Amino acid sequence: MIKDVNIKNLSFSYGRDTVLKGVTTSFPAGKLSIILGRNGSGKSTLFNIIAGLEKRYTGEVLIGNVERKKLKTGAQDTTRLGFMTQFHQTTFPFKVYDVIMTGRASFSRFSPRDEDHDTVTEVLKRFALWHLRNKPYTDLSGGERQLVLLCRVLVQKPDILMLDEPTNHLDLHYQVAVLECLQQLVREGTTILCVMHDPNLAFMFGDAFYVMRGQELSSLQDLDSSAVKKLLEETYQLPLMGLDNQGKPLFVPQLKQQ
Repeated sequence: MIKDVNIKNLSFSYGRDTVLKGVTTSFPAGKLSIILGRNGSGKSTLFNIIAGLEKRYTGEVLIGNVERKKLKTGAQDTTRLGFMTQFHQTTFPFKVYDVIMTGRASFSRFSPRDEDHDTVTEVLKRFALWHLRNKPYTDLSGGERQLVLLCRVLVQKPDILMLDEPTNHLDLHYQVAVLECLQQLVREGTTILCVMHDPNLAFMFGDAFYVMRGQELSSLQDLDSSAVKKLLEETYQLPLMGLDNQGKPLFVPQLKQQ
C-alpha cells in the first residue's frame, strides 16, 4: 500500500543546540520528494528521525496514519521502510551478490531461501549488474558501489525508500543512472524521500521539492521560478542565474566580475 509521510510541529535539539524547530510538512505518496539545503542544516537529522534512528523529538512523524515511534520492526502489517545512508565503507572483499543478499537478512531467520535468491537475482539483472555478481565489492568503482548499495535496500521491497545524498561522489553518468532508477521505482508505486546537494539534478528528476534552512523546512511547490531562485540564493548565499532546461528550472552561480 502506498503511504505518505506527514510531519507536524517537529522539533529536535542536541542539548542546547536546536536543529529542527516546528517543522510541518508532507511528503506525498508515490512521488520522489527531494530535500535541498546546505551542509549542517538538519537534513540528515530529519532523515534519522523519519527512519526511526532518533526518537528524542517532539511533535509528530506520521507514516501513513501511524506515529513513527509506534511502528514495530518485524510486524506483519507495518510499512517497510528502506534507508540508505551517505557513508558506507567496508574493508572485506565480499562478493557483490553476497552484499546485496544481506538486505534480505530480516526475511530469513537462518539461511537464504529460494525466494531470497530469486529477489537478489531479479534486482541484479534489472539494474544491469548481473555481470558483477561474483566481483569483490571492494574492487568496484564508486558509482558501481552506490548502485549495489541501492540494490541492497531494494531487495527489502520497501514501501518508502529514504536516500541520504545517493549521488554523492559519483560522476555524472552514475548520478543520472541512480536518479533514473529512482524514477522507475516511483512509477511502480514506491514513495521516495531523498536528500541532495545539486538543485539542478533535483529539479530534473524529482516531483516535490523542499529546502532546509534556519531550522525549518520550506516547500517549493507553490513558488514560481523567480521565488525559487530567491530562496536558493538566500539558502546558498550566492547569486544565481535562472535558465530553462527542457521546461524545467536550472540555476547556475553567477561569476564574479574580475
